[in-house]
Amino acid sequence: MTKTSFDGAVTVITGAGSGIGRATALLAASKGARLVLTDVGEETLKETVVLVEAAGGTVIHSAALDVRDADAVTDFAARAHELAGGSTDIVMNVAGISTWGRIQDLTVEHWRRTVDVDLMGPIHVMSAFVPAMIDARRGGHVVNVSSAAGLIGLPLHAPYSAAKFGLRGVSEVLRFDLERHRIKVSLVCPGGVDTPLVGTVDIVGVDREDPKVQKAIAAFSKHAVTPESAAASIVKGVEKGRYMVYTSQDIRFAYWAQRYVPFGYNVAMRIMNRQAQKVLVRR
Repeated sequence: MTKTSFDGAVTVITGAGSGIGRATALLAASKGARLVLTDVGEETLKETVVLVEAAGGTVIHSAALDVRDADAVTDFAARAHELAGGSTDIVMNVAGISTWGRIQDLTVEHWRRTVDVDLMGPIHVMSAFVPAMIDARRGGHVVNVSSAAGLIGLPLHAPYSAAKFGLRGVSEVLRFDLERHRIKVSLVCPGGVDTPLVGTVDIVGVDREDPKVQKAIAAFSKHAVTPESAAASIVKGVEKGRYMVYTSQDIRFAYWAQRYVPFGYNVAMRIMNRQAQKVLVRR
């Protein structure tokens, strides 16, 4: 298994304004990575740049953009290549949103927005950066942050799973397609991570102020790992050249159970689904 070094590597990170993206940027910079950062939030992105540089890290280029905008991503990549003096070495797709709900409550726009950000966003980024990595013939590494919802059928996660299962499929194909170019691919499947996304996730058909919902959110946060812990798992997995990267052992176990203990997995998922439905409260 070929390893990846962050030292001196030009490293693109999307979603760098907060959560896993920011924590990964700080950790990668501490290991010598030269960063190219983006996020949809201009102010939070600037805060990350300040934090990285205050810690002695290097940011080659940063710009706020929406990964749904393919032209904006292409322009961002062109500028990054210009400032870096060539292609990038590591591309990390971290940016994402989450939408949950029952199918009878979801609109087409809920589905479209989630898939556009969580699946088409990484595709736009890879399309803009990977061809130059191939042409440079230096190898490299692509890191796609999927989710536990990209491995198993979590209740009420249909739009999110549509995107994250899709990203998992793209990553599986590119893992072998890019091998001949010495470009590795890692698929990150986080479980619960206590990031700002927890507070902004669109739970359609649910009153977030309902005590049952607040209790469920609090339980999630208590169980979730920190962004820094998730970033450490991601960076370690990338350095070791792993394809599958987990941020907590419960997700590794759930995926194992799905494949090897299907009866038990099915029972557990039905119980989880019933519990989730109890939390659902109409606005």
